[in-house]
Amino acid sequence: MIISKIWFEGEFIYGSDEKGNVYRQSLLWYPKLAKATGAEREAYTFGYDGIHWRGLDEDISFESFAYEDAEPSGMQRFFLEHKEINIAEFAKKAGINATLLRNYINGFKKPSKQRETMIMQKIKELGQEYVKVAVMDV
Repeated sequence: MIISKIWFEGEFIYGSDEKGNVYRQSLLWYPKLAKATGAEREAYTFGYDGIHWRGLDEDISFESFAYEDAEPSGMQRFFLEHKEINIAEFAKKAGINATLLRNYINGFKKPSKQRETMIMQKIKELGQEYVKVAVMDV
């Protein structure tokens, strides 16, 4: 597949191929593009296998537009939106390998339903700890 046209709407980048098929990807996968100005987003070039934004040092492969996970799962979204969370320390607390958790977050590996449920439970526990602190008398 070769993307021949791109545009941005809301939290997504859209692309259409030579047959007119339309694809989309969440900009959460591309934080530089998510924060970019309209002018920065328009300063791209098409390459042999993808799109390049030289000023942002960002690339998107044509192939990635066909991935099943155009939008991050709830677990992925949490970590992509909360960069302040230390992945290595969270993984240690959850009892899983930090590299594996990073692979889940970035979509390189897919957790089993049971593993994803366990990670989401740890996220909820973290939230409950934050709430306890927030309601303490200062």
